[in-house]
Amino acid sequence: ATMVLVSCLQRCIQLVLLPVYILVYLGLWDAFYKKVFPYIMAKLAPIYNHKVHKQKQELFSNLRQFAGPGGQLRLLEIGTGTGTNFQFYPAGCRLTCTDPNPNFEQFLRKNLSENPHLQLERSLVASGENLHQIAAGSVDVVVCTLVLCSVSSVDSVLREVLRVLRAGGAFYFLEHVAADRSSWTHFWQKVCDPAWKCFGDGCSLSRETQKHLEKTKFSELNLRRIHVPLRWIPASPHIIGYAVK
Repeated sequence: ATMVLVSCLQRCIQLVLLPVYILVYLGLWDAFYKKVFPYIMAKLAPIYNHKVHKQKQELFSNLRQFAGPGGQLRLLEIGTGTGTNFQFYPAGCRLTCTDPNPNFEQFLRKNLSENPHLQLERSLVASGENLHQIAAGSVDVVVCTLVLCSVSSVDSVLREVLRVLRAGGAFYFLEHVAADRSSWTHFWQKVCDPAWKCFGDGCSLSRETQKHLEKTKFSELNLRRIHVPLRWIPASPHIIGYAVK
């Protein structure tokens, strides 16, 4: 009965958003939205950052302990977007940024200019599933926040993370995930998922990312669930932590 109700409500949303679905069907939506999405994120990311500021500060507080032998920290961020994590990275950090959407570039540059304590080495147009431009074992830390919800294959991204990390390096993550299956939040996640993917650049509300992390061959996994108060958005359950190669 629940699945029937979910399906009916999905159809209602699709009816309301019919013009969007026509553009998706014609293959016109993606190219248009990839240009608009960075402007939306430039407005929304600071609001989200304010809500999780304390958690991010705590998460990134031990980044320096993963610095290489020379004391420098080589950090790769997957899905950098507008660069909202830059303020949390330690001074002198050697930064490589990747994002599949080149339209984020102007916002990325603006954020870099506001964070002169960082040293940008490279900014690459690349997806997390294919980081072939980055050598194996060449980075100390990989960071990925609110990205694994929208990649085509979480397992492929995590395989690339393990490949580019040096032995003893760390993968830092903060991701919204599926709520408990018996909860109303999960019900609304399933209802909103198809439409959400259109407006969230492929983002899924009900992905169980923790299961992918648990089965990846990290030597150590530090993971906890937190609740982020996001009004009217069924993406409040999050996982946060880091894993060591």
